[in-house]
Amino acid sequence: MHSVRLAPMRLYTLTRRHFVLMFVVFLMCFGLTLLIGVAGPKIIIENSYSVLNSGANASKTGPFQLKSPPLSNYNQQLWLICVIEMAHQKDELKRKFEMNVELKGVMQDGSIMHISDNVHRKSRTLRCAPPEQKCDEIIVVHLGYLTYTQYQINVSLKDLEDLVQNIQNVTFMIKTYNPTFSQTEIWFRFVFVVMTFAVTCIFAHSLRKFSMRDWGMEQKWMSILLPLLLLYNDPFFPLSFLTNSWFPGTLDTFFQALFLCMLLLFWLCVYDGIRVQGERKCFTFYLPKLAIVGLLWISAVTLGIWQLVNELQDPTYRYNIDIKHFQGMKMLFVCLVALYVLYLGFLLIRAWSELKNMPYSDLRVKFLTGLTLLVLLISMVILYLRFGSKALQDNFVAELSTNYQNSAEFLSFYGLLNFYLYTLAFIYSPSKNAVYDSQMKDNPAFSMLNDSDDEVIYGSDYEDMPLQNGRAIKSTSKYQDETDSD
Repeated sequence: MHSVRLAPMRLYTLTRRHFVLMFVVFLMCFGLTLLIGVAGPKIIIENSYSVLNSGANASKTGPFQLKSPPLSNYNQQLWLICVIEMAHQKDELKRKFEMNVELKGVMQDGSIMHISDNVHRKSRTLRCAPPEQKCDEIIVVHLGYLTYTQYQINVSLKDLEDLVQNIQNVTFMIKTYNPTFSQTEIWFRFVFVVMTFAVTCIFAHSLRKFSMRDWGMEQKWMSILLPLLLLYNDPFFPLSFLTNSWFPGTLDTFFQALFLCMLLLFWLCVYDGIRVQGERKCFTFYLPKLAIVGLLWISAVTLGIWQLVNELQDPTYRYNIDIKHFQGMKMLFVCLVALYVLYLGFLLIRAWSELKNMPYSDLRVKFLTGLTLLVLLISMVILYLRFGSKALQDNFVAELSTNYQNSAEFLSFYGLLNFYLYTLAFIYSPSKNAVYDSQMKDNPAFSMLNDSDDEVIYGSDYEDMPLQNGRAIKSTSKYQDETDSD
């Protein structure tokens, strides 16, 4: 008979009181993080310039000469946003116009450098909906990292001569990250990195006495997700303030996309894996899931890299306006998200219906579903409070980083995902008094209780035992006594 050690989960030893206490602790940790964020500094600082000179019509379309305030690496990024205020009108106004932008950088010694040789000429759309006087914001320039201590930007509006009489004001806003928030972000990311590293070590230490092949599916996935969570918190983040380079920011974006997509893959594999017994073939089990999540990851990373590469050459570049096929990419992404949701819902319903009479497998499904739904509900509330009904507009991604109001909106997402993974690691880790004695390691009752992978070889002595509600019925009093004593 082949002997294996079992890796039971703490999930099976908890009572209802323990589950309630665990959810309360989870919400308290999240609430504490949220309160700290509310008391923290604003994420974005803004400098507004009302450049309209009411005496001359030409000034209503420029050229406008703008200067940014003195900047440091702690300002991280820069956005120049234009807001045109029109007279009251009855009908909606939608008008395409040309915008000329010239960008210069000021060195520490006061010398001025042209960031690009040519004046950038871009086509933009002016949208004004009654009865509002202010039209939609137009992002003129976005700099993903700051190389100079100050920037000079010259802007001219073309093809709006027939609307000059209706233009009441033109306002430019220069937005950057608050240096105080940048310092706060460094510290909180460092705290999350240390906490995640500690949780990862404790989780790995709790499984040290069990062979890796005898870990449950959730335990195997946690051994992957926890290191990815460490990268999601980005231990290399301080490099953004030590170097004037696009690489640290790109690395951070890559880590976040990788972790989130692996989390999506984790949900698919677990809900399907709990139900599927026996060997899981790569082609039939993993390939469909990898295809859906992989395409989501590729589309997200493609848009990010495309935006980065073009912004390095042209700071006025906007992928949702300047890419002709953006709508096609957007529709592909939406279809992939819809396909993922439908597939996940199908797996959840099937697992719930097939495992409802198997107490241990059913408990695994119920716990993961309850905690995940709680996290998703909180995330949707935060997104709605931040963006409202504008969350699905075409400019959502482009203006995402400019809509933060305070540190709570940053800490809420980071804290939510971190505490979610910490809770899963606690639940799926073996308890301190986990059974792995040689008398119990071949017992099929404990194998069914603990391991959804069904990789445990029971041996010929147990192959013919009937199963009832997911647990083996013992044919001798010896096995019954062993079970009762534990």
